[in-house]
Amino acid sequence: MALRVERPLRVVLAEDSVLLRDGLVGLLERCGHAVVAAVGDAGALITAVGEHAPDVVVTDVRMPPGFQDEGLHAAVRLRGERPTLPVLVLSQYVQRRYAAELLDSGDGTGVGYLLKDRVGQVEEFVQALGEVADGGTVVDPEVVRQLLRRRRDPLERLTPR
Repeated sequence: MALRVERPLRVVLAEDSVLLRDGLVGLLERCGHAVVAAVGDAGALITAVGEHAPDVVVTDVRMPPGFQDEGLHAAVRLRGERPTLPVLVLSQYVQRRYAAELLDSGDGTGVGYLLKDRVGQVEEFVQALGEVADGGTVVDPEVVRQLLRRRRDPLERLTPR
């Protein structure tokens, strides 16, 4: 892979799937970034960010122990403590609530929400990581569609009776 970045980033990565975590570490390092910590749960993510003061955090939404939204809550907590901490969240599914919570965190800059499928498009993923690290906002197009989808009025389903 010949893709190189303009400036190397110090990355803390949190992903519970060992296979995906190791794959992301290899990908980021081949692109010139330094993965200073790669962890498998939200508690370890918070500790690693405190120890390493990374340029950017990449985290999964669902992590142990509950496999609900522990990674997202850790990211929001970290941005509460460090409002300018760039965070790129990866999710298997579109979750409007998760995306909205992340976008409202910290000072509103340096956030990203991508579907894990996007990681397979290496150039887009690496570019998104750089944009988030530089204070930009990156949201997966499918997440945008879901966020902007017009909500239907629940009364429309009622019959005149």
